[in-house]
Amino acid sequence: MEKRVVITGLGAITPIGNNVEETWKGIEDKKCGIDKITAFDTTGYKTTLAAEVKDFDPLDYFEPKQAKRLDRSSQFAMISAREAFKDSGITKENTDFDRVGIFVSSGIGGLITIQNQCEINFTKGHSRVSPMFIPMSIANMPAGNIAIDLGLKGESMSIVTACASSTQAIGEGYKTIKYGYEDVVLAGGTEAAICEIGIAGFENMKALSQAQDKTRASIPFDKERNGFVMGEGAGTVILEELEHAKKRGAKIYAEIIGFGATSDAYHITSPSPDGEGGAKAIIRAMEDAKIKPEDIDYINAHGTSTHLNDLTETLAIKRALGEASKKVMISSSKGNIGHLLGAAGAVEAVICLKAIENKLVPPTINYKVKDEECDLDVVPNEPRKANINVVMSNSLGFGGHNSSIIFKRYE
Repeated sequence: MEKRVVITGLGAITPIGNNVEETWKGIEDKKCGIDKITAFDTTGYKTTLAAEVKDFDPLDYFEPKQAKRLDRSSQFAMISAREAFKDSGITKENTDFDRVGIFVSSGIGGLITIQNQCEINFTKGHSRVSPMFIPMSIANMPAGNIAIDLGLKGESMSIVTACASSTQAIGEGYKTIKYGYEDVVLAGGTEAAICEIGIAGFENMKALSQAQDKTRASIPFDKERNGFVMGEGAGTVILEELEHAKKRGAKIYAEIIGFGATSDAYHITSPSPDGEGGAKAIIRAMEDAKIKPEDIDYINAHGTSTHLNDLTETLAIKRALGEASKKVMISSSKGNIGHLLGAAGAVEAVICLKAIENKLVPPTINYKVKDEECDLDVVPNEPRKANINVVMSNSLGFGGHNSSIIFKRYE
């Protein structure tokens, strides 16, 4: 028998807040976490803006030796996971840690470590490369570090599907509990790629906004959008089998009722121009959830602020929802937090769950110029009070990866 899966804990560290409540308040207050890059000197770069985590000192969270051995992406992942785990109230007394999985993804992994160690190799010689280089940089290590930190011994994996990675991690965690393989899964994603090589790579493929005004840089669905703004941070959700959660008296934020994933099979970076792949992921999620298009109240869109993404995602929503697409509320949180790449879906899932809890639809901030191609209700600039019961979150990644997940207010 298929089991029901609920969310019992949330964690986040983002460009607008170093925990869930700060992040949600930033959404409510229409806060923009984008600013001048401080991580490195951008002289000579066309890209000068990013969404960095603010006021962050690893030594506030880790002992000096431990901090030194953790890439920034692992630091974010562990901080977010600790918050979510504490929020859930799970302990060894009420849960078998052998049946707690860790599905935490990263789109790129320890890119800052890779850059730093390559520089040491070329300037000081190979013998000076850190013996911690590999374990700090590989993309599965955030999940591994969380397992060690919290003592979790269930299945551990890191799904790398570019910017769909953490939505896929949540979806696969949901399926793992649904079919009885684990009682609990800590799921999410992390990313820390704001460094010289990261910005250069995306800049040279002309994916990044080169705007100088932070309020006109990440502008999803706006006609003047011209590229995404890179963000960093992590998001975590605790997924739990319903009866297990009820037995220990857990707070339940919402229920996951559907997940769908597809491939465009079209191009390494461009989405399928007709939105077919994204539409099929949405349809699969609705079929899994056993709901109709008109049941969806709000969609947290991938909405990267690139011309192609926002256009094709609009087409995908129209194709999947039909007439219901004219009434559904849609917004992108990337005006607030930038694009967290592999961590985007996890942070946006946290935002969706807070939206359900607070009956408030997040706005698409910094929106000014209506685009006739992106003509859905994008909830421009102001949050909207609404009794939202069913929420979808979309994530689309390079390589043609499409993922959609559906949350429902728990009854």
